[in-house]
Amino acid sequence: VQLQASGGGLVQAGGSLRLSCAASGGTFSNYRMGWFRQAPGKEREFVAYISRDGSSVSYTNSVKGRFTISRDNAKNMVYLQMNSLKPEDTALYYCATAQVLGTTPSSYDYWGQGTLVTVSS
Repeated sequence: VQLQASGGGLVQAGGSLRLSCAASGGTFSNYRMGWFRQAPGKEREFVAYISRDGSSVSYTNSVKGRFTISRDNAKNMVYLQMNSLKPEDTALYYCATAQVLGTTPSSYDYWGQGTLVTVSS
């Protein structure tokens, strides 16, 4: 499975970005998907996950009410809509596939290359 994340960029605090992750090389609807992020000098942290059919989602507390994860199985895509961005959201964002939905990187097997989000104050 190959994952390609895109959509990152520089945005002012309070702004919005939509990250996209394109999957290829497998049956996308079989994969549970997650987004993680890693800020400089920090460990990779869970952001959100979504079940195979999109009926179940979960978010880390710091992004609840601001971020929305979604997927389009017909297009082999997963998205992360990020609103009301804060400087502390600045990080490299990764999409990943999971065998079992979880909040730790060890639950995920295939990873994209990351897309950089920078939020200025």
